[in-house]
Amino acid sequence: MPPLRHTSVVRFGTYEVSLQSGEVRKAGVRIRVQQQPMKLLELLLERPGEVVTREELRSRVWPNESFGDFDQAVNIAIAKLRSALGDSAENPRYIETLPKRGYRFIAEVSVVEADASVIRPGSVAGDLAGTAPGQQVHAAGVAVAPQRRRGLARRLAVLVVLVLSVAILAVWLYRSRGYARTGIRSLVVLPLDNLSGEASQDYFADGMTDELITDLAQISALRVISRTSAMVYKGARKPLPQIARELNVDAVVEGTVLRSGDQVRITAQLIQASDDKHLWAESYEGNVRDTLALQNRVARAIAEQIRINLNPQEQAALKNVKVVNPEAYESYLKGRYFWNKRTANDLMVALAYFNQAIEEDPKYAQAYSGLADTYALLGDWQYAVMTPKEALPRAKAAAMKALELDDSLSEAHTSLAFCLDGFDWDFESAGKEFRRAIDLNPGYATAHHWYSWHLSLLGRNNEAIVEMKKAENLDPLSLIINADLAELLLIAHLPDESIQQSRKTIEMDPNFAFGHNQLAQAYLEKHMFREAIAELQKAIDLSGGSPTCATNLARAYAASGKTAAAVGLLNDLKKRSASGDPHTAEIAMIYAALGNNDKAMAWLDKSYEERFNPGVLLRPGFDPLRSDSRFQALVRRIGLPL
Repeated sequence: MPPLRHTSVVRFGTYEVSLQSGEVRKAGVRIRVQQQPMKLLELLLERPGEVVTREELRSRVWPNESFGDFDQAVNIAIAKLRSALGDSAENPRYIETLPKRGYRFIAEVSVVEADASVIRPGSVAGDLAGTAPGQQVHAAGVAVAPQRRRGLARRLAVLVVLVLSVAILAVWLYRSRGYARTGIRSLVVLPLDNLSGEASQDYFADGMTDELITDLAQISALRVISRTSAMVYKGARKPLPQIARELNVDAVVEGTVLRSGDQVRITAQLIQASDDKHLWAESYEGNVRDTLALQNRVARAIAEQIRINLNPQEQAALKNVKVVNPEAYESYLKGRYFWNKRTANDLMVALAYFNQAIEEDPKYAQAYSGLADTYALLGDWQYAVMTPKEALPRAKAAAMKALELDDSLSEAHTSLAFCLDGFDWDFESAGKEFRRAIDLNPGYATAHHWYSWHLSLLGRNNEAIVEMKKAENLDPLSLIINADLAELLLIAHLPDESIQQSRKTIEMDPNFAFGHNQLAQAYLEKHMFREAIAELQKAIDLSGGSPTCATNLARAYAASGKTAAAVGLLNDLKKRSASGDPHTAEIAMIYAALGNNDKAMAWLDKSYEERFNPGVLLRPGFDPLRSDSRFQALVRRIGLPL
């Protein structure tokens, strides 16, 4: 790299360092760096990739300090500098410590030299083609210098250098893009940093992350990690190659969001994961109402950089620029923020925000889609805030309204299909909606997740497992997808594989109740009653008394001869059901475990009247009833294959 001058601006990642003003900026936003850490940074940037010894630091930055004072001063300065850059000693991205030797700046660095009149505070790194006249760019060992009129010989010499440099640059760009063209077929969008300095704006940065994931996930040739798995890395300081290995991706997108009033700046960069190499960086600014258009521009730029072939539908989707009502969009983002927390209380908060967004803009399709997603979960067995009879018709109405306003919303097609399966029992229409959702957004993990259950309902267990594995591939850190894969393996009579999958889920989070619940069900199938009881007792403690976990514990007690304990749990569920919290299918399952088929069928008839989700009938707990003609008649009435 050419020697730094007083007028140099040095760029690495999303950071710029102006040596003239002594300023550090991240995505155009000034970051405060104290005097000594700044001197230390300048010294490291002079020799990127090389070791700067502690002796050199002492002579250049702390010439008058005693040895003891110097050691303390350099340690403090390095710590402050790392803090300013969001770096860490354990997993460095910028400053590497070499014990007893010194430090090394390990990030890729480029230099722009300019007159003071050319450098503007807040400027953001662009591409080489966008370099302003009077600037000199250095990247990957290539220099393109401005031509100066100082004699014919000098002009000719500079021209020769310029031609050679451009040729070298062209080769470098060709090779970089050549790799991208063939090498990047999967990526993760890490949570965008909120640069506002206010935690209350986290919902906005998270929303921008969601939108970018959604835009990129529409590209069928690209595997994009879903939000659930990406958000695990929020605030984490792991090296990017490590994150890429954990998620099995080729590239990482990271960036920042800054909102000031009605203005938004989004900065993003694409990083080749194998060697932490920056391939592209850009910044986009605009009004809040143009936020979705800015996101589309980012997604299109990334698709162009990795040279993915887009089909006409994908090209149209990425060019579909939507203008949103700022107030409604704000409420929608807050709704999604709370919806993604996936607790009963947060779902109710999300419901309020989505309704508020609809009041602010009655034609806002995504707000109706969010409303549909919320009602679908509120009526699901995991949350059971509302009965299916209360929740799913509202979810269906909201999904249909969303699609009336915008038929291209994959999420709305998915929620509609969920309702058609779980409440209307219109399985043919549900299948069409699921396939339409996946066609619109092949990277939407929830569509694959719920479609797998649809396939299982139809008795197509092998296809269901394949589809669930697609969901897992897109969202590898999703606990519920991993747990549901274990349940599907059990439904397909593969208990050993189910046990292996459940253990993997529990390893991801030992406090995930339904991981223990699924493991226990597999133990029951293998007549490992003692182990099943122990796992279910953990599941009940962790879930706060989940009726589903209590039902399976009653089954385990019944199977191991502890009939009184099973009846005790049965009576508890009956009391809860009588108080307005119906658990008719669970009560039927316990009666089946106790061998009382008559009462089991009587309670299943009540479930039928309540329009229960028929997916419950797939569970092994109903295996004792499958040969009963009354059970078979019930299955036929619902419209499912025997």
